[in-house]
Amino acid sequence: MGERCGTQVRTQRAGARWVRRVIGVGAATVVCLAAAPAAATAAPAAPSDSQISAAQQAREDAAARVGAITAQLAQAEAGAAAAHQAAQIALQDYEQTQAAYEAARSTADAAAAAAAQAAAELQRGRDDVASFARASYKQGSTSPGVNALLSSGGPAELIERAALLDAAGVHHTDVVAELTVLEDHAEAADQVAQQAVGEAEVLQTQAADQLASAQVQEVAARSQADTLSAQQESIEAELQKAQETLYGLEGAREAARAAAAAQASAAAAVPARTPVRVDPPAATPGRSPSPSSSRPVAAPPVGAPAGAPSASAAQTAIDAARSQIGALYSWGGGGSNGPSYGIPPDTAVFGFDCSGLVQYAYAKAGIAVGGTSRDQWWLNRNKQVSADDLQPGDLMFWGSGSAYTTIYHVSIYIGNNQMIEAPKPGSRVTTARVRFGNEYYGAVRPSA
Repeated sequence: MGERCGTQVRTQRAGARWVRRVIGVGAATVVCLAAAPAAATAAPAAPSDSQISAAQQAREDAAARVGAITAQLAQAEAGAAAAHQAAQIALQDYEQTQAAYEAARSTADAAAAAAAQAAAELQRGRDDVASFARASYKQGSTSPGVNALLSSGGPAELIERAALLDAAGVHHTDVVAELTVLEDHAEAADQVAQQAVGEAEVLQTQAADQLASAQVQEVAARSQADTLSAQQESIEAELQKAQETLYGLEGAREAARAAAAAQASAAAAVPARTPVRVDPPAATPGRSPSPSSSRPVAAPPVGAPAGAPSASAAQTAIDAARSQIGALYSWGGGGSNGPSYGIPPDTAVFGFDCSGLVQYAYAKAGIAVGGTSRDQWWLNRNKQVSADDLQPGDLMFWGSGSAYTTIYHVSIYIGNNQMIEAPKPGSRVTTARVRFGNEYYGAVRPSA
């Protein structure tokens, strides 16, 4: 959504710039007409119809090219916005599978250690039983008392040896059997854990591949939009030049006619001249309408309503977010500890993405809200607020579908119909007017 808004803002700015240029040229023409001398010894040469016709054609050609490139740019920016949304979702999928893999790896390591310990204990038990058997054979007795005392290194070892020899003499078969069962259980647990690790590795690889593909698509979409934007600037410059040429010729022709009329008449005053009318440009094809600021009617997704906010916690989070205004947008950057370098293609950009900024702000208030925009919704889904009940500190979300896994953007409401957000690549953390529209997902209140 942030990218779409950016597309509309850039398109509106381009249109406004075009209108200012046209008005400026028209104003210059009027000044030139007003400055014409009241009388001249000879009428200036008027441009021919063919010259003006050629200038008109040049302007129309340039205007058509501006319209075409603007439509292409709008489409490319929409594609870039969609690619960024998909990349945001892919990134969250990857982080989720990475966490699952790390948990499975930790479980597997613990199971392997338990299996190794059980095997060692089993071997030690077997060794002790074998030692006892050898000693009994040599001494002709299984009595542990005197022999254990004579060979022990102290009272503790005496007790240990006596207990072991007694167990070995009476129940040594049961001891070994019990140790064997424990070893079997440990080995089974280790196998299950290793299987879980294998499954987690497969999911991790799939998520990493999806993330890499999404990154490639986003980089390509950004590049295409940047290229088209540069082409648009160049063609708009051509259109401006064509406009100036046409209006200059028309102004010259009007001045020539006025001078001829002045010479033909005996009037002392120069007849009033009507400046060339400058029509505003037609709506450029491909432009998207501004996002709706009307509040949505649909109820938020499944969950429960929030209670009253903690004003102090909410204000702490808002102050923390405000302290980062101006920080660069960095995809995958930022977290509880503050800004950081992002993931490709933003590995050299130090800053925040939308969820990283929110995580940092609420960490300062002592509230853990999660590291991704979808987690920030899910973990607070039972603290939902309607659009008409937004309070400072509430989190606002946007998604491309009805499932919470389609959430791709989050911001912090700060009151007075304003919010703080890290909008999109190439931008900075900023305050903005609240927007809703079709992709507004809902809001939650972490401080409740």
